[in-house]
Amino acid sequence: MAAVKVKNRWEILRNAMSEADRRVREIILNAIERAVEASDPKNIVRSRVKVVNEKLVIDGGNFDLKSFKRIFVVGGGKASGYMAEIIEGILGDRISDGVVVVPHGTSGKLNLKIIRVHEASHPIPDESSVEGARKILELAGEAGESDLILCLISGGGSSLMAYPREGVSLEDKRRITDILLRCGAKINEINAVRKHLSRFKGGHLARAACPATVISLLLSDVIGDPLDVIASGPTVPDSTRFRDAIGVLKKYGVWDDVPETVRGLLISGDKGLVEETPKAGDPCFKRVHNFVIGNNRLASMAAVDELRREGLNTLLLTTYMEGEARVIGSFIGTIAKEIMASGNPVRRPAGIVVGGETTVTVTGKGRGGRNQEIALASALHISGMRGVAIASFSTDGVDGPTDAAGAIVDGATIQRSRTMGLSPEEHLLNNDSYNFFRQLGDLIFTGPTGTNVNDVTILIVL
Repeated sequence: MAAVKVKNRWEILRNAMSEADRRVREIILNAIERAVEASDPKNIVRSRVKVVNEKLVIDGGNFDLKSFKRIFVVGGGKASGYMAEIIEGILGDRISDGVVVVPHGTSGKLNLKIIRVHEASHPIPDESSVEGARKILELAGEAGESDLILCLISGGGSSLMAYPREGVSLEDKRRITDILLRCGAKINEINAVRKHLSRFKGGHLARAACPATVISLLLSDVIGDPLDVIASGPTVPDSTRFRDAIGVLKKYGVWDDVPETVRGLLISGDKGLVEETPKAGDPCFKRVHNFVIGNNRLASMAAVDELRREGLNTLLLTTYMEGEARVIGSFIGTIAKEIMASGNPVRRPAGIVVGGETTVTVTGKGRGGRNQEIALASALHISGMRGVAIASFSTDGVDGPTDAAGAIVDGATIQRSRTMGLSPEEHLLNNDSYNFFRQLGDLIFTGPTGTNVNDVTILIVL
């Protein structure tokens, strides 16, 4: 996996209206590349998983490989294929069989000899997503008490491994996923619904694998790393119930919009007529071990380290950023004002990093992603400042339904846009941040990075 670079770096630098703006843009682009590099699933697995004296060592956990008759490797997510490459290199011919589900277009980038690669769709599942989940369940079902199943799970797994419960069609799942992504629901809320419509998520993979030993290596794309939310927790006890899924849909006013089959299943489940997802204490989790080996803090701290290397006074403000994207963007813009006025919360030259993941409640008809919306909202607050820039980007290189990772703004962004006849306020109102930044040439393009540990926003005040 080659180092990920910002593909349009020189265009972004050329757009600077002053030397100070060019310098601040350059520092931010360097920090973005460092953050993505730190999130590289290959580097993470290499550093956290070892074989020492015939023992598999993971974050202090030791598993005697000689005690297992067979080893199977399964998994899914944007990073699972790259994780599988390293695992195959570590375990070699100890692996009996395996299958990982990755996004369409990924298999040609992988070098796997034993573990099979299956491509599927993200963020909306397709028939191949169902087939991939079915293949994993079939392989897990073959395992016995003396076998080990190594699960490689990362962000994107909920869509890539979709296996609807009986009575719910794939089209139903596709429709409800689209509704949830557009209504502004948080990822834990979205996954509470997904788990109760699935035969794979919410601990069902662990149930299928029982009585084998299961070790899950998790790359978290969820704030706070709750195990049962990452890829909808296929090997983790589910902390939610059918009534919670119903509550999510009613909270966002979409209960009447979801397919009748979905409402019927959730109501039946709430009445106890449909079996709940496996909960804590279920015997199927007795031999399951879950390890979070990578998360947003890794990426955010790498960005902080790069800013510090550039001589900035740095602050990692939080890795728990969440909320409406435009509100968060406005807040970050006001922090820039405060630094200029008082030197708080960190004196100039200042570099602040914020990690997490926001949401966008789509009310307009434009095109954009949460990170682009953060950048556009923040630009309105730093207009006229020199040596100030803000960039927000997704570590997976794909911001919402666009081909950009995010966007960058500085104190001249609003002036430049108005000179071109663009209205930043109208683009923000119409959820059209992509077209705004496309015309300015300030989208950030990395292409798919092969990882996913949420988003990072960087503010610099020189």
